[in-house]
Amino acid sequence: MSMKELPVRKQIRLEDFCYSNTGVYFITICVEGRHEMLGEVVGDGVLDVPPTQGVLDVPPFPKEAPYVRLSEYGRIADKYIAIVGSHYANIVIKKYVVMPNHLHILLRVHLANNKEDLRPINEAAWTRSRANDTIPAFVSTLKRYIHKECGFKLFQRAYHDYVVRNKSVYRRICEYIAKNPEEWQKDCYYAAKGGCLE
Repeated sequence: MSMKELPVRKQIRLEDFCYSNTGVYFITICVEGRHEMLGEVVGDGVLDVPPTQGVLDVPPFPKEAPYVRLSEYGRIADKYIAIVGSHYANIVIKKYVVMPNHLHILLRVHLANNKEDLRPINEAAWTRSRANDTIPAFVSTLKRYIHKECGFKLFQRAYHDYVVRNKSVYRRICEYIAKNPEEWQKDCYYAAKGGCLE
């Protein structure tokens, strides 16, 4: 195949934007082919349904709320969100949810000591490149750990990101994450609706 025949990948990152800038980022990482391998949404208002996992800064939902019963792969993803998040001194995970075929992660990146570049805690092999910006490095590391424990490539190569620009958008995204299991069949990532393609 010649260079002219190679497919051109759609650019999904913002041009000339440094993904190490201080700010809040909303990230969505989808399972390859939208297969519901991370779990299933259960609960329909029955009082004995346990609370939702993955929400760090609000109390749990009432027991009757729908939640995601995680599969083995979902539990692996859930575990590594916290582990990889703690690996970066400049990242605080504000809220996340593991859905049947995707992850939503809302995180804050902050500059430490007014440095322009933000590095993982262990920076021995760190070199400056766009791939080493905080957000791409975080996503790459998260996927790598999950894939290694699962034993196969679980997630799509690409991911979706959104730079949160104000408090009202932040609140809407927090609410969206919190209600994601409840609204699963209406979600754009619900496999039956054909969402979340690369």
